[in-house]
Amino acid sequence: MSIIKVIEVIATSTKSFDDATQNAVSEAAKSVKNITAVYVDNMKAKVENNKITTYAVNAKISFEVSN
Repeated sequence: MSIIKVIEVIATSTKSFDDATQNAVSEAAKSVKNITAVYVDNMKAKVENNKITTYAVNAKISFEVSN
């Protein structure tokens, strides 16, 4: 039987929501092994002078815990 744990992270990007999501996975992978999925719970964009300057995601990252 495998156990799946979930952590919640917030990540940003100046390029896109997709890039912010990849940043969340990449940063989590530095300390967590066996990542199996990412669920984007919330997205937010910061706007300055009528232009989006920062994309942010609140992501839940699932990973398998080995026995």
